[in-house]
Amino acid sequence: MAEFRRRDFLLSSLGATVLSGLSGVEAIAKPAKRLATDRVTLGKSGVRVTRLALGTGTYSGKLQRDLGQEEFTRLVRYAYDHGVRFFETAESYHGMPEMLGIALKGLPRESYVLMTKYSTPASGDPAPKIDQFRSQLGTDYIDILLLHCLRPATWSADYQSLQDGFSEAKSKKVILSHGASVHGLTALRTFPGNQWLDIAMIRMNHNGTKMDTPELHDVNQPGNVDEVVAHTRKVHAQGMGVISMKLCGEGKFTTAEDRDAAMKFAMNLGCVDAVTIGFKNTSEIDEALERMNRVMNA
Repeated sequence: MAEFRRRDFLLSSLGATVLSGLSGVEAIAKPAKRLATDRVTLGKSGVRVTRLALGTGTYSGKLQRDLGQEEFTRLVRYAYDHGVRFFETAESYHGMPEMLGIALKGLPRESYVLMTKYSTPASGDPAPKIDQFRSQLGTDYIDILLLHCLRPATWSADYQSLQDGFSEAKSKKVILSHGASVHGLTALRTFPGNQWLDIAMIRMNHNGTKMDTPELHDVNQPGNVDEVVAHTRKVHAQGMGVISMKLCGEGKFTTAEDRDAAMKFAMNLGCVDAVTIGFKNTSEIDEALERMNRVMNA
């Protein structure tokens, strides 16, 4: 009887070991859950951002400006406290860089990432304006500085002085990376193969609302989703960090179904690192966090 008990014990122990081993293999094989507040690296830039960014440019910042400083600060701090550590603004969002700087004041600078954008067309030495941006934002350095709203195919030659100035600022660590936001296929078609761009900010959603067309100015027609995605895949494979915008169709996606579809489309392409969304209240932040977490792990 003792021998039988010993044999049963050994067999049960072996079974437990095998099952334990299988569980370990399954745990290793199962992909880690992706979260909106995870830090991801933007290509070869080395800049690490949360997948979700708080934008300040809804209708050129009007929606956020109209909140007033106190309510806007509450919004920014709510996002920060819930893990969003990537904040985006622009020169053309009049007053918003200053409001964002005030909202972030007192928080550890190394704990969040700042992106702002330099309006084009423009030329000359960008250094004075970069200093102005830093003053407005209350920071010694800017993590990401983009040429804003590129449209012509000739943008690289047209804005060479700006690119040279950005590169110099990067060498001095006044900015940590540079790139461009694009508005139109004419400019986007020139992005693949470009060696200056660290980061590309590209309009992206599931049905082309407020996305890129061949026109030099925005028109009231759907953008070419397939072509935009094809260029985005190329630049991402090249090592550019990709940030998506217009994920809510500039506010036109008012149903949960459309917002789900847009988020699911962008975040599961495999070539979009992060998205920026403008918010007007804390409920919208909660909704975006929940939606991103859900569609990335469905």
